[in-house]
Amino acid sequence: MKLIRSLVILLACFLAANSAFSKDRPNILVIMVDDLGFSDIGCYGSEIETPNLDALAANGLRFNQFYNTAKCHSSRISLLTGRYAYQAGNVDLSKAFTSAEVLATAGYFTAMSGKWHLKKEPTDFGFQRYFGHLSGACNYYKGDNTFRLNGEKWVVPKTGFYTTVAKVDHALGFLREARETKKPWYLYIAFNAPHAPLQPLKEDYEKYEGKYDAGWDVMRAKRVAKMKQLGLFPKSLKPSPRPYHIPAWKDLPKERQNWEARRMTALAGMIDRVDRELGRVIKDLKKAGEFENTLILFVSDNGACPYDRSSQGMDLPPYHPDARWGDSTGWASARNTPFRFFKQNQFEGGVCTPGIVHWPAGLKWKKGSITDQPVHLIDVLPTLAEVGEASLPKSWSGRELEPISGISFLSHLKGEQIENRPPIHFLFGSDRGLRDGDWKLVSFHSEPWELYDIAKDRTELNDVAAEHPEIVARMSKQWHDMTANVLHAPNRSNVSVTTKRIQHAHIEWTAFDQELGPVGKARSKTRKNQNATAKKGARRSKGIRARKDTSFKIVNGALHLKCTGTDSGLAMDPINDVKAAGPYVLSFQLKTSAGKNAEIYFTTNPNVQLPKGNHQLYAVNPNDEWQDIELNLATVEIIRALRVDIGDTPGAAVIKELVLKDAKGNAVKSWP
Repeated sequence: MKLIRSLVILLACFLAANSAFSKDRPNILVIMVDDLGFSDIGCYGSEIETPNLDALAANGLRFNQFYNTAKCHSSRISLLTGRYAYQAGNVDLSKAFTSAEVLATAGYFTAMSGKWHLKKEPTDFGFQRYFGHLSGACNYYKGDNTFRLNGEKWVVPKTGFYTTVAKVDHALGFLREARETKKPWYLYIAFNAPHAPLQPLKEDYEKYEGKYDAGWDVMRAKRVAKMKQLGLFPKSLKPSPRPYHIPAWKDLPKERQNWEARRMTALAGMIDRVDRELGRVIKDLKKAGEFENTLILFVSDNGACPYDRSSQGMDLPPYHPDARWGDSTGWASARNTPFRFFKQNQFEGGVCTPGIVHWPAGLKWKKGSITDQPVHLIDVLPTLAEVGEASLPKSWSGRELEPISGISFLSHLKGEQIENRPPIHFLFGSDRGLRDGDWKLVSFHSEPWELYDIAKDRTELNDVAAEHPEIVARMSKQWHDMTANVLHAPNRSNVSVTTKRIQHAHIEWTAFDQELGPVGKARSKTRKNQNATAKKGARRSKGIRARKDTSFKIVNGALHLKCTGTDSGLAMDPINDVKAAGPYVLSFQLKTSAGKNAEIYFTTNPNVQLPKGNHQLYAVNPNDEWQDIELNLATVEIIRALRVDIGDTPGAAVIKELVLKDAKGNAVKSWP
């Protein structure tokens, strides 16, 4: 009898607990796309046809200041945990719980379909159903070996498979299961599109053929005009100019124009397909009578990607499974219109992307409204928890929880403004930033802080750091404090910025002056021959090794270099006699005619061979005049190898007073 009585009491408690939840709690659908630029969908200015997303925006709420982390995996961490990536335990999620775990505890049926890009599997973190790939990217036609279905390995069919479609097929299956449980549901769909490789369906590609022949300058101008017409920005908005490293479309050779137009055509087709597949989900919700009380949130993990890594199958149509086209820096700039820069950078082009909320039963805004309220992916979990009437756990078995940094924006969805929101912290690699009120502090690859008044200068055109040193000092201290005490980021992420302001550049941005040529095996063979030639002509003297296409001699303590290629420089490897740990400053005097974009690499691991390891770009003036170079090496460990690339064109250079200094300014190593 005692056992029966106890069971009755437990059942009563369970029922009482569940009755505390409103019977009309909404279903929740979160959609994340990958590498989508701010202006890549119709309701944000695009010429790409996205009628389903446009309809959600027309009947819902659009954010024009919805922030992310500028990078795939860290944005997913923030979306799921309400914390910054380091704060959550990074890809392990060892210091956080997820929205799926919170909502499952509150009685929701939880499911995910799509890209994971973290450790373990979604079913280890509260998702009761999962289909997708654990990898960060895959072939859209062939998939990869990381596909899983509910924790079990899933083999990709050899024919008739397309990743974007398959994700929605399984998502719809999960919804059918959810309805059988009679519970509210939480579904997270993480599309890999339009992340590279650029592999659209044939019909989607052909739909946009010829549309981008006019080039990125024309597309950008049209998008800016449409944005103003839509009311996303005032008529007075000044868009950022085309970056210096991207040529005008008219100046490109015809062959290059044809190749670039094809790349954007492929991207457009992939974005169009995401919208079509989302349309299938919306149709299903309407059929089930769930559309009105489903909170739909649409976001992107970062801005458009500029990294033009090797393209395979340039001579094949992009819908061929063996074609793997890479991204284009030129189109990435246009896709991030009206903002500057790209994925991984903390300027608006990297961290600000579309954010749409559709929820007829709960949203208190006029249909089609646009809000300037800044929100961040860290705010999603606390918002969903409040919407789902779920309590936030104070502890979780096996995890040492860090506090949530995000705040709920449910009150904003109900029509209220969020006053005094906490500062938003930005960090990826050596790119960093802080948004506090209308002020935004930004550093590109640890270069000097830049300061922008976002209320007056949304496109970050007027750096006012010199005019407001007190604000820079306050916000930089705040950034360092948050990095150390909120994120608990590694020490290498919390070093000071450099003192020299240079022209922003990155080695993986498209080199438009390079000829289009063979790819795959042919290119690999060419690279192999180049390396063989380099080794044959290499010289080592006094701890210095000439790299490929480089020779040098030492005259009166100075290094005189002759550079015959586009990637010339010197390597100091290994470094065995430095005893002092970092951070370091590498300083030298340089006179060169060998290009203006240069780079350094270094590592603290004696088993790592450069260029693997850390790297940093710097700019030089190829005017054969002496210039002082001073570079911060962000590490707290002992350096073991260093490489100095001094230019990107053939020419001559002289280096003198090449010195590695510790944090106190003491010389710990010099060359020659």
